[in-house]
Amino acid sequence: MQNIKTLGELKASGYQPKSIKEELRDNLIEKLKNKETVFEGVLGFDDTVLPDIERAILSRHNILLLGLRGQAKTRIARLLTHLLDEYIPVVAGSELNDDPVQPLSRYARDIVEEHGDDTPVEWMHRSERYVEKLATPDVSVADLIGDVDPIKAATLKLPYSDERVIHFGLIPRAHRCIFVINELPDLQARIQVSLFNILQEGDIQIRGFKLRLPLDIEFLFTANPEDYTNRGSIITPLKDRIESQVLTHYPKTIELARNITEQEARLSDFQKKNIHVSEVLKDLLEEISFSARNSEFIDEKSGVSARLTIAGYENLLSTAERRMLINGEKKSTVRITDFWGVIPAITGKVELVYEGEQEGPYAIALHLLSDAIKKKFLEFFPHPDRLKKGEERDPYGAIRMWFANGNVVDLFNDSSDKHYKKQLDEVAGLEKLVTNFGVSKTEKYLYMELVLHGLAEFNVVNKDMMESKLSFRDMLSNMLDDFE
Repeated sequence: MQNIKTLGELKASGYQPKSIKEELRDNLIEKLKNKETVFEGVLGFDDTVLPDIERAILSRHNILLLGLRGQAKTRIARLLTHLLDEYIPVVAGSELNDDPVQPLSRYARDIVEEHGDDTPVEWMHRSERYVEKLATPDVSVADLIGDVDPIKAATLKLPYSDERVIHFGLIPRAHRCIFVINELPDLQARIQVSLFNILQEGDIQIRGFKLRLPLDIEFLFTANPEDYTNRGSIITPLKDRIESQVLTHYPKTIELARNITEQEARLSDFQKKNIHVSEVLKDLLEEISFSARNSEFIDEKSGVSARLTIAGYENLLSTAERRMLINGEKKSTVRITDFWGVIPAITGKVELVYEGEQEGPYAIALHLLSDAIKKKFLEFFPHPDRLKKGEERDPYGAIRMWFANGNVVDLFNDSSDKHYKKQLDEVAGLEKLVTNFGVSKTEKYLYMELVLHGLAEFNVVNKDMMESKLSFRDMLSNMLDDFE
């Protein structure tokens, strides 16, 4: 079809015009019949969000995606282009992407009337049929709909009464395209009103010009529920004209959240090849975001974006990479102490309530990490204060005694692997404990460190955080030091 260059050839080929909503619907039907993946790379929505979107497309609806930040709303919008035909014909030079068989603009109608079947035809790829606009308070009606262009009037020597002096805005130029407005509530109410007729009746009015333009557009809007009461709102008549409202959500399981993080994180080839990250630590990172979404210090209405763990994962490997570069090591394994490098990825991505503001973002980040460590520790090891029935001996007895004798473990942020392992090996009973609980030799030191952090969370040992190291010591000796 792309070899067709004129309107006459297009008619002879049997081409029939099709609306974009019919186009999306037909291509979706084909994909569903062939069991093809419709939204590649969108995880966790297979049984909830995506079926709702598919139903909306089959119903030829405009769509509002409503959800907290970091819930893949924009990604879903951009993937809709895969449901468009690969190429469509347009009148050459048309600014409104006119269909040669059904010209819409004055320019295209004049060209077709003048040249007839010799009207030149161009082909537009589906990647060019996506228009996205971020709604901000300074967006004007002229930006979206259009305005009279005095320069065009002067250049063409036309009076202002001639419709050819109109400069069309983003929406008319998105004719036969997918048009996305992100963060719709940020659009001023008077600007939202300008969308009424376009969504329902298909006509527009520009500076006194009332044009009947049956625009063929698939509208998709995104919004955060918090925006309804925070920065603005979607006015009721506009909501009424958007046929389908689809609610998005965060991943419901740690495993799913981890898959999203690994898919989205941008890692260098060096990091992928030379830095090992245990599955335990991947889960630990996701636990931080799950804890944040349930934290009393964090505004649940604002949400905790998936970007927290994505950026955190990137920081985690970069922390290990920096440590390797300092020590001249070629390979390494991520440690729990490397999580202090994740703190900057947490502090900027949580919206604190009043109590959280009093604590401070850094303290809240440490609190979230502590909660995650405590939970992960109890998945593998018994509670230090609750012996199981039939247990006469404390599994942590040797470790408690070692610290009670005044011994100290210093885990430096940038210590070499050799020094790191040496510090953990010195703790009496630590290696035997993790071995008794079935830990493999390859991850022995990770679990040994986890035990120390876990015991610190349950106040068996004391953990002092300094600028360059973590220091573990006996609780009583630390109290005596404070007393002195």
